[in-house]
Amino acid sequence: MRIALILSVAVSTTLSIAATTNLYAQAVTVAPGSTQIAAAVTPLPDELKADAAVLGYVTSGKLVRLRDGKNDMICLAPEPGAKAFHSACYHKAMEPFMARGRSLRAGGVKGAQVDTVRFAEVKSGRLKVPAQPSMLYQIFGGTFDEGTGKVTGGSWLYITYMPYATTASTGLTSKPSDKSPWLMFPGTPKAHIMFSAGM
Repeated sequence: MRIALILSVAVSTTLSIAATTNLYAQAVTVAPGSTQIAAAVTPLPDELKADAAVLGYVTSGKLVRLRDGKNDMICLAPEPGAKAFHSACYHKAMEPFMARGRSLRAGGVKGAQVDTVRFAEVKSGRLKVPAQPSMLYQIFGGTFDEGTGKVTGGSWLYITYMPYATTASTGLTSKPSDKSPWLMFPGTPKAHIMFSAGM
């Protein structure tokens, strides 16, 4: 079922967006910076693309800043060597949380333990999460065309982070759905509203 596929990819991606370790043993080719930037911003609304900051790669597995931003969005270029296209852009208010996840994975922390560490750090005040709703835009799969700067055949997913939101505080169900918005990870620092492009 489509929602199951989206959820599977979304959970994995939310936990490990742009991990800084290279997951592929074989040698890979790193695309030029301009190509990475064009691919990275594809999930964003058109009016936000030109001014978004972009993180990408100079060497495989090492995430660096390819472009400084002039607005509030940060985009992640597809990882070199990845078997499927994926790009994601999120509001800069989420950067401490996202960057901490990348750092933990680079240090060998795996799976759900990453969130265990991050949640504890948020609770202690060491790690900050935004007080206001913050957007994340993603595309999974499909084919990126350098000429047009567009992705065809991919699945689009939109997320609004609302740390600690619950069904009681928002009126949103926590039951997964591809027909209406729903709340994922309710009551946690990474609670967020899930939307799909097919709604």
